[in-house]
Amino acid sequence: MKDPRIAQLAKNLINYSIQLKPGEKVLIENFGLQKELVTELVKEAYLAGGYPFVSLKDHQVDRALIMGAQEEQFNMIADFEAHVMSKMDAYIGLRAGDNINEFADIPDDKIKLHGQTIGKKVHRDIRVPKTRWVVLRYPTSSMAQLAKMSTEQFEDFYFDVCNLDYSKMDKAMDALVELMNKTDQVRLTGENTDLTFSIKDIPAIKCSGQMNIPDGEVYTAPVRHSVNGVISYNTPSPYNGFTYEQVQLTFKEGKIIKATANDTDRINKLFDTDEGARYVGEFAIGVNPYILHPMQDILFDEKIDGSFHFTPGQAYEDADNGNRSTIHWDMVMIQRPEYGGGEIYFDDVLIRKDGKFVIPELEALNPENLK
Repeated sequence: MKDPRIAQLAKNLINYSIQLKPGEKVLIENFGLQKELVTELVKEAYLAGGYPFVSLKDHQVDRALIMGAQEEQFNMIADFEAHVMSKMDAYIGLRAGDNINEFADIPDDKIKLHGQTIGKKVHRDIRVPKTRWVVLRYPTSSMAQLAKMSTEQFEDFYFDVCNLDYSKMDKAMDALVELMNKTDQVRLTGENTDLTFSIKDIPAIKCSGQMNIPDGEVYTAPVRHSVNGVISYNTPSPYNGFTYEQVQLTFKEGKIIKATANDTDRINKLFDTDEGARYVGEFAIGVNPYILHPMQDILFDEKIDGSFHFTPGQAYEDADNGNRSTIHWDMVMIQRPEYGGGEIYFDDVLIRKDGKFVIPELEALNPENLK
């Protein structure tokens, strides 16, 4: 029997997230061969009057390609995929896999080349700024294991999160966007954390199901040289096939001047990728009421209720502080009491304490009001 929640998710993705219109082309790119959802997406795209195109990929196959490819081939792949992407009006990226560490043994220079060619030419230069796009995961037993749930329990959680009423969340975010757009100074506190920076004149952008599923964040960026202080992230953070833990960063005038982690040498090599890797490209506040604990999947973890993420690397064009890098690393700190608590201040006014918004205009974003 078909799970009706899959059909509902496909309908939401086509009609709400990318808002596909008659005559428009959508690329459905699937890592992991999740045929049920891909098939439903194709059907929904046709019902909307659109033209679906499907690309089926596999992480193990991609690993083999990246391991063997030289710069010339990376550029050829990038040109090929960029040509396809340039013809699209919309994009749905469906990710699933059995091993989050599939790329763990790929050499750093290969990962860097992949980011500088395919990552830049296809995604940063075309897909992100020039299409309506949404990226999501699909539930697997591997993801259930990371979330410390049974497979059935995780599937129920997944569809609660992904089929949430995002239009309701979208309206509730307006007040936070308005407040962030009026704010100059931000202060973040918590266990071994005291960080200050400015967000003055950098737009706040709400994310309510149009670009990620699951969703639930409002992001901006710090003024590039304004960040000072220390932050201690309290969630595991996978990047390029390695999971970093106990990450602590010290900032001076915007730059990471000290970084420690469970592998301090490795994390500093990552931050030495390019000049922009030691500066921050995003600050975002997470509000998804169903996502409470980290599961080593950033599409979920960055939306955790009562969290924020503070992201070394590339800034987004619609909230641009000028920082440029081949990395964009969303690292998460949860401020709910069971994770040590913490506060967010805007211009010296406390707006969130221990993960709960405490000023009336933002209370609609607390979890009891979003479910």
